Amino acid sequence: MPAISATVITHNESANIARVIRSLSCADEVVVVDSGSTDGTSEIAARLGARVITHAFAGFAAQKNFAGEQAQHDWILSLDADEELDTRAQAVLLDWKRSEPTAAGYQFARRAQYLGRWILHSGWYPDYKLRLYDRRKGSWQGAYVHESALVNGPVATLGGEILHYTCNSLEEHRQRIEFYTDLAAKEILERNEQVNFMRRTLAPPWIFLNTYLFRLGVLDGRQGYLIAKMAARYVQRKYVKLAELQKKVRANG
Repeated sequence: MPAISATVITHNESANIARVIRSLSCADEVVVVDSGSTDGTSEIAARLGARVITHAFAGFAAQKNFAGEQAQHDWILSLDADEELDTRAQAVLLDWKRSEPTAAGYQFARRAQYLGRWILHSGWYPDYKLRLYDRRKGSWQGAYVHESALVNGPVATLGGEILHYTCNSLEEHRQRIEFYTDLAAKEILERNEQVNFMRRTLAPPWIFLNTYLFRLGVLDGRQGYLIAKMAARYVQRKYVKLAELQKKVRANG
């Protein structure tokens, strides 16, 4: 019967790491790959029984692939530090381990909490994520951002949910946007993707309308409005930073 290695990549996640590790009791081991935390993340993880490995951050996909390579078992269950398995998902995985796998990878629905509210619309739910996979048949892909696990073979859905604890404040959300748009702009530049004036101008308001109206963010209350607003901000900041990078490239010949 398949054994599971759970992997988590971390950097200064002392507020979250205990929660995610405790939700991984269904795994046969927990591997934490830390990129130099200074807030005690590694120590907390080790006290809770995780095997902690320090490794310089090499991008989200590369870091998660490195974590999978350190695992003792071929079946990898990858969660982020700000996530946890709900009790049903934990029970489902215990049952899954008693049978022969029928797919190369398995996905779960993911439910996000934003500013204290569980989000059921805004394009955020059910947000299926492939997180359990056979490393012999798959890996993480993505140069900088929007990494995802891809497998060569069928994908099935398991019951239960991954609970995702996102931002507790707007300032935290703004900081995350600045971090991720730095990476997103670099990724677009490296792909040599062309972004014209029309796209830079119209994309942010379209993202707002699509998130708030067409994806029913309006039903998520104040949080839905803020999700739509910050989604538009993400796109706007990404393109501003891309233009700055392109200007530097032209200046350097």
